[in-house]
Amino acid sequence: MHLTNSSIVEENKVRPARRLWQWLAVVFVLSFAALGWLGREIYLAAPPIPKSVIAADGRVLYDGSQIEDGQRAWRSVGGQQLGTVWGHGSYVAPDWSADWLHREATALRDRLALDNYGRAAGTLSLRERAAVDAALKEEMRHNGYDATTGILTVSNERARAMAVVAQHYASLFGDDPAFDHLRDQYAMGDNVLPRPQDRQFCLRGNLIF
Repeated sequence: MHLTNSSIVEENKVRPARRLWQWLAVVFVLSFAALGWLGREIYLAAPPIPKSVIAADGRVLYDGSQIEDGQRAWRSVGGQQLGTVWGHGSYVAPDWSADWLHREATALRDRLALDNYGRAAGTLSLRERAAVDAALKEEMRHNGYDATTGILTVSNERARAMAVVAQHYASLFGDDPAFDHLRDQYAMGDNVLPRPQDRQFCLRGNLIF
């Protein structure tokens, strides 16, 4: 078959374009395959929603339906635009996962210091503070979830610390004037969650620990 010069030129133009489309298709396939695999792994590794969360003394702190109600309340106000949960969402406000855990650990440290030494954590000696920090680390890393019953058990001390943090967020997501400056820093308005029950459980629903 005899090819003219113009035919050869056209063929040389088509081949690079075809190769580019082929590489683009490969990139698309690999990208979506990676996203699908990561999505599956995130789904499988997601923490379970407990049937109930109880304190060591048997008090029921909240149950699975309240956790799900909290998640619905969070989504209803576009929660992912009000900071992040586990790093997913907007970065205007803080990562609520880290914020909750930090505040809970701080409240629990104060509780352990008072229970063991009768003083605030900031007034303890170096040795006393080291003992409290060791107890705090053990408590925060303890997994009290029973997969067979679906019940998550926390210590009485941690339950009290959780109540302190819950009250903080109830005020933050409400209209407490003492939190006006913090809401401004987080680019939040007043009464983001108008219903008190939504304030109590919205973040707990997203921070299953």
